[in-house]
Amino acid sequence: MPSFRNKRRAQHSAEHMFDLVADVERYPEFVPLCRDLKVRRRDDKGEGVEVLIADMSVAYKLVSETFRSRVTLDRPKLQILVEYLEGPFSHLENRWTFRAAGETSCDVEFYIDYEFRSRMLGILMGAMFDAAFRRFAVAFERRADEVYGRRSA
Repeated sequence: MPSFRNKRRAQHSAEHMFDLVADVERYPEFVPLCRDLKVRRRDDKGEGVEVLIADMSVAYKLVSETFRSRVTLDRPKLQILVEYLEGPFSHLENRWTFRAAGETSCDVEFYIDYEFRSRMLGILMGAMFDAAFRRFAVAFERRADEVYGRRSA
């Protein structure tokens, strides 16, 4: 199964970066390949934990797919877990972790493990997905600079 892991130092607080990644409805504005994202359900589990059911549509050239996932936003732990529910994958798991590295910076860890249900779709979309995942961290950092202001390293 393809997987990708990345850890980067962001020049924004862990709380700000958590908020930015948790704001899933904004993804079509800046996340590579994301064409649409609709939150179908939102459940407040208490103590700073919220669970979303969301449909994300990704597209590249003539290929477009939509998948549904459960997104657990755990503010006290500054963690986000994305679990696959239905769509073109046989498996997808995505985790974000945010750790303070000072008052105005944090380490952002991104991990994704996935496999397409169709071998042909895996061939068509696989390399493009890998390239997009490598650009995710930069896309979120740029978005943080836009939303919170640019910080110097």
